[in-house]
Amino acid sequence: MLTTKRMADVGYRLFSGSMMLLTVYGGYLCSMRFYRYVQRQKQLQLEAQNQAIDPEVVKD
Repeated sequence: MLTTKRMADVGYRLFSGSMMLLTVYGGYLCSMRFYRYVQRQKQLQLEAQNQAIDPEVVKD
């Protein structure tokens, strides 16, 4: 039979492990959002340069 101290220790480890996973997942989501933002900015800059070179392109 588990003692109270043992159950508390297991609970603490499960809780801190889940918090670590959530932190890592949150960091992943933030970095992916930043990556997509940078890629979108590069794409917009490239489109702006292409429109400056070819003014006959219809602008949205």
